[in-house]
Amino acid sequence: MDKRTFIKDIGLIGAGVLVGGKSFAFKWENLSMAPFQPDPLPYDFTALEPHIDAETMHIHYSKHYQAYIDNLNKAIVANPAYAKQDILSILKNVKPTESALRNNAGGYYNHSLFWKWLSPKATPPSEKLQKAIVAQFGSMGNFKKEFAKAAAGVFGSGWAWLVVDNKQLKIVSTPNQDNPLMSFSEAKGTPILGLDVWEHAYYLKHQNKRPEYIETFWNVVNWDVVSADYSKLA
Repeated sequence: MDKRTFIKDIGLIGAGVLVGGKSFAFKWENLSMAPFQPDPLPYDFTALEPHIDAETMHIHYSKHYQAYIDNLNKAIVANPAYAKQDILSILKNVKPTESALRNNAGGYYNHSLFWKWLSPKATPPSEKLQKAIVAQFGSMGNFKKEFAKAAAGVFGSGWAWLVVDNKQLKIVSTPNQDNPLMSFSEAKGTPILGLDVWEHAYYLKHQNKRPEYIETFWNVVNWDVVSADYSKLA
């Protein structure tokens, strides 16, 4: 069942909505019917050890990520104006006051990007991307320092991003599950690399040592994917 058929069939069924004269409370009896589904993890939960431990990956992917997806699907049922939109359109059109859609659409999309930016195989940036990073930040070392500063400086929960904005590389950060593609975000650009600095992403292994987590992140960055994303935008 595609998203449009799904919404047509059950879009009116929500808490307090009358269908056929009766009030129904919506329940997810079959998650495979939902319009958004988790992207498969491209490696085993153990694959990123010792840098990111298996238990953290399992909880992060199976619990947190899945919860964002489930709640996004429920929010769409409650907001049928978004029923025909893909995730990028939702991100661009969601209003800051639409908390359920804002938080869960961001949580779904941000994590779907995050999984593909990680890899057990260390790869260098492409020559094109490396030249652009050096031109913008002076060196790879300086880039990593600036990125780490942005990630460590997020107050509470959020993300640090490397984005392309008007073909220029920028380092930005967003709170909670906001994304630079959201119209109201102070940070602008298309993400090509991001780091989740919510505590659930690192606390089991690193406790309150966020800088330690940020440093170990560079051991599992999938620069092949990052470089390919950059090439599409530069």
